[in-house]
Amino acid sequence: MQSHSTHVPRQLKFLQVYSVALTFIVALLVWQVFFHNGNGGHFKEVTAERINIVEKDGTLRIVMANRERQHPGIVDGKSLPMRDRGAGFIFFNDEGDECGGYVWSGEKGAADMGFSLDQYANDQIVQLQYQDEAGRRHYGLKMWDRNDDFPTGKLIRIHDSLKALNDTALLAATLRGYQAQGLIGQERLFVGKTENRAFGLFLRDDRGRPRLSIGVDSLNQLIFEAYDSTGTRFP
Repeated sequence: MQSHSTHVPRQLKFLQVYSVALTFIVALLVWQVFFHNGNGGHFKEVTAERINIVEKDGTLRIVMANRERQHPGIVDGKSLPMRDRGAGFIFFNDEGDECGGYVWSGEKGAADMGFSLDQYANDQIVQLQYQDEAGRRHYGLKMWDRNDDFPTGKLIRIHDSLKALNDTALLAATLRGYQAQGLIGQERLFVGKTENRAFGLFLRDDRGRPRLSIGVDSLNQLIFEAYDSTGTRFP
């Protein structure tokens, strides 16, 4: 009779062979399902935390992801630091930079949804947005102006350089100066409902100053307000 010790090497050998064979079979199945003949496959249901759509050369075009695995965005070919973004879709242009998206989040007392289209090398210029924070809601269509000579990549580099100085006052003053010069993008138009429960059309100039409001307030009173560049309301 063979001792127990003589069976152990044989059992280990069998397990090694079994493991290699199983790995080969799984790899073959994966190749057959996803890559065979380049035709993909037919799926009735797919469960995933993130799906990347890429070109043949690997250039990222669409990311579909949950909140935890959402892409932070790409500017000038470089990924931005990880940040909190809602689940949804992030779009990328032919060069691989972010060019818009559709993201959402929501729970009791707070919700956010936005569909955005970005200007080339810059931030969003058109957006459909819904926001709800503790019952303070606003939603509608927004449009921005963006300066071609002051793209997002340049603003990020300036912001990071100033932030590294640990001088929050200088950072805030610099950003205010850029805004006063019209270098930072300004919201120019909003059509929808405000947090004050007014429905209407609201226009701002290229410095972000309110110029015209037309609508109906929460008491169903007509709104018609016009302002000059100093903020003085026309009679």
